[in-house]
Amino acid sequence: MNDSTITLPWLVVRQDDNGNRYRVGRYATRAEAQKIADSLDSRGHKQLYWVERLAQTGD
Repeated sequence: MNDSTITLPWLVVRQDDNGNRYRVGRYATRAEAQKIADSLDSRGHKQLYWVERLAQTGD
């Protein structure tokens, strides 16, 4: 298990207008990730941003 998986479980994901998905960043809290996603989304481009939680393994 990787320490960053435990401490940074929240992802911001971007999907462009061609359906390609990219991980934008990893964050410690959902609120922090959502703030980044909202900020990027407000720029008015066709990309879609959302927040996901990494699946925890080994539990």
